[in-house]
Amino acid sequence: MHDCPALQSWAIDPRDRGNSGSRAIDSLSRAEAQHRGTGRLQAGLCPRAGPRPALDRLAPGARRRAARGRAWPASARLSHESIYRFIYAQVRRTNDGAWRHYLPKGRYKRRSPGRRRRSSDDLIKRRVSIDLRPHAVDRRTTFGHGEADLMMFAIPGQAVLVTHERKSRMTLLARQPGKASQPAAEQLLDWFKPLQPDLCKSVTFDNGTEFAQHHVLNDELAIRTFFCDPHSPWQKGAVENTIGRLRRYLPRKTNLDTIKSSSLDDLIAAHNNTPRKCLGFKSPAEVFSAKLLHFKRDSTPSLRSG
Repeated sequence: MHDCPALQSWAIDPRDRGNSGSRAIDSLSRAEAQHRGTGRLQAGLCPRAGPRPALDRLAPGARRRAARGRAWPASARLSHESIYRFIYAQVRRTNDGAWRHYLPKGRYKRRSPGRRRRSSDDLIKRRVSIDLRPHAVDRRTTFGHGEADLMMFAIPGQAVLVTHERKSRMTLLARQPGKASQPAAEQLLDWFKPLQPDLCKSVTFDNGTEFAQHHVLNDELAIRTFFCDPHSPWQKGAVENTIGRLRRYLPRKTNLDTIKSSSLDDLIAAHNNTPRKCLGFKSPAEVFSAKLLHFKRDSTPSLRSG
């Protein structure tokens, strides 16, 4: 190990630092440059006959902590941070993207230190997991449980909000100005406010930020809202299947600016009036209207009363 050029050049004057800001990186960079003639990735940092240091032991995708623990003696052991910075320094200096393959995810550029992706719990306040949704919703035995999603299109800023009632298969859609959460919440309120409470008990969403203001449904209409697990849109399969049907007429490349609002109304009317085998060859509109009339009849005072 003491024959390794990287270790021989380890003890250098701090004033002789390179541009990387790390003595470890600059030492490894100089050692690598001495063996550049035989190829950067093949030659490694030490001759093949002797023990190989950390970088040569890093198979593509290996963990840096494991490499530094095996290859270096305790007196001169590298931190994983130095290995990260060394590899990215080589990418910048040599303009050779092959160096990134020593990293598990192979990124060309390192993510800023301390920066992390915000979870769905951070982005969506008062989020309730689908695991807490009543099992009766899965069985489609009762009315009033819906699912909602946003259909996106190739042109930025074009989207269609779709909501689907699970038992009747009744579907509503409306164009939206992109993925903003406020217009989506307002549209859902406009749809659900005229309905009886038993026809809008819950709605299930994915974790898109367009549904971040779901809590207005809780506060104003007492509608329960649930969210799928991350990266699991199949948990709201009813609306996903519906969007698949609508994609036959509204493919992703569609320019919504060329479609009139009346054409969208005609499309969803045809969809809701198509007989379904799962509904006994009734249409979603027939099943939903029958339930709506039932509620209206029960809420109308009898002429014989009082």
